Amino acid sequence: LFLLAVRGSEGLYMVNGPPSFTESTAFQRDSGKNCKAVAFSKDGSLFAWCNGEKVNVVNVTRAELLHSFDLPKTVCLEFSPKNNVLATWQAYATAKDGTAGVPNLQLHDLRTGKCLKSFMQKKMQNWCPCWADDESICARNVNNEVHFFENNNFNTIANKLHLQKVSDFVLSPGAQPSKVAVYVPGSKGAPSFVRLYQYPNFEGPQSALANKSFFKADKVTMLWNKKATAVLVIASTEVDKTGASYYGEQTLHYVAANGESAVVQLPKNGPIYDVSWSPNSAEFCAVYGFMPAKATVFNLKCDPVFDFGTGPRNAVYYSPHGHILVLAGFGNLRGQMEVWDVKNYKLISKPVASDSTYFAWCPDGEHIVTATCAPRLRVSNGYKIWHYTGSVLHSYKVPSGEEMWQVFWQPFLDGVFPEKAVKYQAVPSELPSAEPRPAQAYRPPALRNKPVTSSKLHEDEPPQNMKPHLGSSDKPLSKTALKNQRKHEAKKAAKQEAKADANQGPAQDKTPQNALQNAVPAMTTGDPEVDKKIKNLKKKLKAIEQLKEQAAAGKQLEKNQVEKIQKEAALLKELEDLELGV
Repeated sequence: LFLLAVRGSEGLYMVNGPPSFTESTAFQRDSGKNCKAVAFSKDGSLFAWCNGEKVNVVNVTRAELLHSFDLPKTVCLEFSPKNNVLATWQAYATAKDGTAGVPNLQLHDLRTGKCLKSFMQKKMQNWCPCWADDESICARNVNNEVHFFENNNFNTIANKLHLQKVSDFVLSPGAQPSKVAVYVPGSKGAPSFVRLYQYPNFEGPQSALANKSFFKADKVTMLWNKKATAVLVIASTEVDKTGASYYGEQTLHYVAANGESAVVQLPKNGPIYDVSWSPNSAEFCAVYGFMPAKATVFNLKCDPVFDFGTGPRNAVYYSPHGHILVLAGFGNLRGQMEVWDVKNYKLISKPVASDSTYFAWCPDGEHIVTATCAPRLRVSNGYKIWHYTGSVLHSYKVPSGEEMWQVFWQPFLDGVFPEKAVKYQAVPSELPSAEPRPAQAYRPPALRNKPVTSSKLHEDEPPQNMKPHLGSSDKPLSKTALKNQRKHEAKKAAKQEAKADANQGPAQDKTPQNALQNAVPAMTTGDPEVDKKIKNLKKKLKAIEQLKEQAAAGKQLEKNQVEKIQKEAALLKELEDLELGV
């Protein structure tokens, strides 16, 4: 059984997950309206919250209070990965006489309840120290340096990573040895760069595992994959100098720990809304381009594997097991979701969660929560729990005048919930899943009894598999190979035509050339001039065909018309040469 924590003006409480959805007795509801900060531990066994008076820590599985810290102004909380340390942050304030304030970042030992160390941490952004999964190292950014501590000994700095101005860093997930990705913003015409290091090898110019430099970056987001083999870097500028986008300009870079790096080529211009690694660490999905946005899955060579076409979407979420992918359009979009089976790239369901401000997969990989929370939206606050097949299993709306601020699942470690086979049939539910029908577009009285013609501003592109077919090589064909391939296709088409003519018999005899032209689909050579010539030649040949039919019907032809017919063989030869690229 797993829990969903809910925080709002009705207090802080927990709800049992499917199938019961009742309020949990494992956690005593805190009815205060000042609950600002909450956090689960990584394994979900511990829960901490600040209610404006104290920071409390409970063991959820045993329903017992472990510690209570007298830190009423705490705004942020976080547990270390192995539950040894609780980090708390309060807003930094200088003393009345203008001298430095008191340390506002505290690290508490959860076994003894004692404060291990206090630091000054002025900014709320990146306030929390980062631990490796086994807590062997912990790192924090101090004055453009990264300071490393070992085995939770915060009195000694074990290592420093010093570059000219480290603005951000991310530790790799998973087992040792830990890697660290650092970002240094560009200045005075020099490019920004992201470098990957393996702890503790920071010395010397050759110590970096990989380096990727780029212009056009006011801020970056760095995403490690689960196996810590590569980082995706979304670089963005605040302003798009071309004026094409209100969101600034984004580029997506791939940096691997083996030293390889690349710019991910996105086939549509526009913002990059979201990027997510698959839990298998071998693929990632990007949502990008001016609306309607494209979504594409890429492999580690940054080649497209599957293209989902275009649609109203700006977010992507892989299930915890990576077997299901949800593309969604939240925020200023209407909440349409597409749920895809990743293995077969088949669409499972298309639920709609209107006005959602939050989406999260449940750790079981079967259920989803969507919520409408304040302050993003002050009305119709509440949450819904869905099965990925599109059924709404539970829905809660707060009473009028109340607000919901946050909902989130109790986390679990990988492997607790086994992966289940993908279902396509909607799971039964007692709640109606139908969304209210959207209001019909206004139609003037004169058009009301006439059939509706759909007038879309744009046509959505359909999904398509981008994997090369078996037997075909990944490399693009050379010119000679292309020419031979076209010749081969033309011969094949001619053979099929000859067979068809033989089957049709003399009664429906048509000239094979004409039949061939009808059978072979219009091929483009890639050169617009050549394509134009081919089009003109085909026009002339069609006119000759019509003249021949008229002559056969007994019509007397003019002299220039007879001359036209005589040129047919030369035109056919010219057409063949152009189509084969000779």
